[in-house]
Amino acid sequence: MSNSDPAKTTSRGMLKGLTRYGDAGFSLFLRKAFIKAMGYSDSALDRPIIGITNTFSDFNPCHGNVPQMIEAAKRGVMQAGGMPLVFPTISIHESFAFPTSMYLRNLMALDTEEMIRAQPVDAVVLIGGCDKTIPAQLMAAASVSVPVIVIPTGPMLTTTYQGDRLGACTDCRRYWAKFRAHEIDQTEIDAVNEKLAPTTGTCMVMGTASTIACMTEAAGMSLAGTAAVPAVMAERFRLAEFTGRRAVELAQLPDPSTFSSQAILTPQAFTNAFTVLHAIGGSTNALIHFTAIAARLGIQIDLEAIDRLGRHVPVLVDLKPSGSHYMEHLYEDGGLMAILQELKPHLYLDCLTISGRTLGEEIESAQNNKSMARHKKVIRIAAEPIFPVGGLAVLKGNLAPRGAVIKHSAATPALLQHRGRAVVFTSLEDLASRIDRDDLDVRAEDILVLQNAGPKGAPGMPEAGYLPIPKKLAQAGVKDMVRLSDARMSGTAFGTIVLHITPEAAENGPLAAVRNGDMIELDVPKRSITLLVDEAEIKQRLAELGAPEARLEIPATGYRRLYQTTVTQADVGCDFDFMVPVATRSAPLIKE
Repeated sequence: MSNSDPAKTTSRGMLKGLTRYGDAGFSLFLRKAFIKAMGYSDSALDRPIIGITNTFSDFNPCHGNVPQMIEAAKRGVMQAGGMPLVFPTISIHESFAFPTSMYLRNLMALDTEEMIRAQPVDAVVLIGGCDKTIPAQLMAAASVSVPVIVIPTGPMLTTTYQGDRLGACTDCRRYWAKFRAHEIDQTEIDAVNEKLAPTTGTCMVMGTASTIACMTEAAGMSLAGTAAVPAVMAERFRLAEFTGRRAVELAQLPDPSTFSSQAILTPQAFTNAFTVLHAIGGSTNALIHFTAIAARLGIQIDLEAIDRLGRHVPVLVDLKPSGSHYMEHLYEDGGLMAILQELKPHLYLDCLTISGRTLGEEIESAQNNKSMARHKKVIRIAAEPIFPVGGLAVLKGNLAPRGAVIKHSAATPALLQHRGRAVVFTSLEDLASRIDRDDLDVRAEDILVLQNAGPKGAPGMPEAGYLPIPKKLAQAGVKDMVRLSDARMSGTAFGTIVLHITPEAAENGPLAAVRNGDMIELDVPKRSITLLVDEAEIKQRLAELGAPEARLEIPATGYRRLYQTTVTQADVGCDFDFMVPVATRSAPLIKE
């Protein structure tokens, strides 16, 4: 390495972000001394430095293939003349995070952002999969100028139980509902439990992880083909290798900022991602996550515009929970690029992707690939959709002044226009203690209401919106009811469920005013959710609650205090308020 003054040298590689000792030459001298303890030579350290995130954890089976993916990415980096350096970040798994993974998403975003800022990396490969991981990584990427490229861990494969194909976690919920209804016994539910997650990887249905992977590819932040390849297949590792090679190319550009997240994630790119969200019948969670990513870039997501976009875009993918199949079948059909081929009239094809090609060029390249499936199993043509409009609908009304969302492609059609009596649960604890009681006053035509399960109220907006059918009704054969809350639900879930009611009950939103016996009207075709109570009465009830802060029991110190005092509402992404700049642009823009 050159002995020239580091302060006068282009800030790349080991010269980048020198620790501040007041003497740049000494900073570089010390850095090289310690990194050489790892056995690196000057020749290795002269190369572009590619950071690779390590999100492996024994608590995270979605990331069970991360060590192999890291080795593949490192291989690609070295093939292209770069120097790969792996660094750890927080790892979050949906089922192993208390109180909820959403509570930790923003912390992971901060961690990833500052690790990228603190270390001398010229480009970064972000490896992640489980629901909140890639959203956190993209939130971090939106806040830094270093080029980043995403490679998802990929979905699990499926297996069968007594001839029934199983997939986490739509079938987890289906079989658990059977167990609660006494349709199967403990021995059978235990046998199913052994089969639901047969390999490492993310859920193999169109849950949040698969939705985010598809949207990330559509937005241009990962290489073509990376969304659908199963986690355990050799192709997944070849894609990781290609990703490492591309990271070096990005690092060597005269101006790497031309491929920064800020350059790729334009309003049009977000529109492409939300178009895909509708077309795949994707997770409601993705709406919150991509709203948060956009907000960090000063892009405002208008929920009503999201709804208008969905009226132009049908659901084309026959995957659970909106359909019947699994991610491995989408892979066999040609993956996301085959979907995009059908969506071309709705897409901004000139959007730049991290590959260096436009989205239109990527679609054309995939179409010309002779290995792409010709006889599709799960991808419908636009003229024969699985659902005539987009998978999500945005609702408003006096119960949700700033919006709520329903995945109507996975709902019971007969319940999409429904009026019923409210059966209210004031907290998660109240729900757990009363939902299965024999003396619960509830009928099949009622509407189950959960309060205080939002970003601040829970805290962390858990996936509790999928309220269980009360046991006595489940045993009587009831399969679905209208359920509404300020919580989220898993992207793998199904049912007539209204989520993300904003403002949340803990912020004295109108949801907090609902009482047992109140009538509520849901009208999805009209996009409305209405509490049929006089407005003066609603105001009086809310006034009687007092200040929200007094009910939240916010601790004096710690992360929970930071979270509950700064987290924003669902309609703006549930990020920390101090991370969100003033919006200067808007999306989505419906392509005419």
